[in-house]
Amino acid sequence: MANGEGQLEVDMVELDGNKLLFRFPDVHPNAVCELAFQRTLRIPDDNQAYPLPPGLGHFALEHVEDYAPHLPSTWQRHGGILLPMYQSEALWINFNSQQVDANPPYPFAVKIATGKINAVTGEPWQNKLIKNPQDYVVVPEQPWLDGYCVQKGLIRQFVAMAQGQGYTAEEQITGQSEHGGLQIIVYPMKRKYYEELCQKNSKMDFCCHSMVDDVFEVNRMQLGLAPGGLMTQEIYKDPHRFHVWDKQAPSRCFVHILNSEQWKTVTGKPIPSMPPSAQQYTQANLPWFEYYDDQSNALDGSSKLAALDSVAAKTIKNGEPPLADNSSIKPTNVHKLSPQRQGA
Repeated sequence: MANGEGQLEVDMVELDGNKLLFRFPDVHPNAVCELAFQRTLRIPDDNQAYPLPPGLGHFALEHVEDYAPHLPSTWQRHGGILLPMYQSEALWINFNSQQVDANPPYPFAVKIATGKINAVTGEPWQNKLIKNPQDYVVVPEQPWLDGYCVQKGLIRQFVAMAQGQGYTAEEQITGQSEHGGLQIIVYPMKRKYYEELCQKNSKMDFCCHSMVDDVFEVNRMQLGLAPGGLMTQEIYKDPHRFHVWDKQAPSRCFVHILNSEQWKTVTGKPIPSMPPSAQQYTQANLPWFEYYDDQSNALDGSSKLAALDSVAAKTIKNGEPPLADNSSIKPTNVHKLSPQRQGA
């Protein structure tokens, strides 16, 4: 899959069903990083911190190149994938690293941005990896990412909102609604350092967050991601030395978000029904989750991201009607999750 910004990443990014795979065969045959975009509940945006909501199945994904005649020219140049969301729908990103035989999962440094605003630091997008402040997550130590890192142990959920109305992180930080969507870049660990891990026979098995396994007017209609409700989630510090990452072998991908009508118009495929509200889900006594890893250290969070208005706060500032289905709830069926680690 080409990304329109050079040939380095060609054929290194592919779709496997509704999973996005970053392969690095020239680094190591085990170097395969998998991302899945999970549908989920939009938690109440009421400044209370909620536990992890469930995964409600993968978002559908399609190649940009398969529908290029129906897409804006900028999307054609960037390449990447298409993902459908309803306005005010939420998502989280699940990370997985290939594990072969008794070897440890292959480590990766993964940068995630929305509208080219880094979701960990709140800084403008840079292709290079930044050590201080750390602007990436480390896989497999970071099993998932649900939103913007606003404080140590707290994120604000990724929520889809229309560009041009001031809600998205991109608009609040840059004052513009140029990019939208998500931008991802993955750096594998250098082969020699992975082989050292294999020699130590260090094996880590992480539990899975998912418990339920015509050209349009892009500037007017495209969706970006905005900060929603607060959720308890730690973004972990890099446990490796910074020089272990192969900064000469990154792979990039753009994720363009279509609203439900655009998805049907462009692809001819239906979009899933709306997910239940958090209140409906809780009333049915279905499970929520808490994840704690006492062997990993968390980042402090970004003051830039913490200063952003949430969707609910921006709605009030704009004098608009409040979000539907935003009533506060009290989850009672909360399951505790933790990583299971074996070996040294």
